[in-house]
Amino acid sequence: MEKGLNKRTTSDGLREAFLKFGQVIEARVITDRISGYSRGFGFVKYATVEEAGEGIKGMDGKFLDGWVIFAEYAKQREAQQPVQPASAPTPPPGYQY
Repeated sequence: MEKGLNKRTTSDGLREAFLKFGQVIEARVITDRISGYSRGFGFVKYATVEEAGEGIKGMDGKFLDGWVIFAEYAKQREAQQPVQPASAPTPPPGYQY
């Protein structure tokens, strides 16, 4: 049994599935830049927190396009640490330019 969003799930399909639980402001499936297929997850934004809760309760563990989906509140991404530029290697003792 596959979990997450089917690679063929569209933003419109995601919107339609969640509409029965409240007013959907935005539904977006995150897609692969090259293939254009779903990367297995998406986001649904409701008009109210109560509707979002109903959408999560109503869709979590249900089938969408033949796959079981997990519906939960979005988690804030952790800030990524800035990449430190590589420093020039230290020449060995006695090395002359």
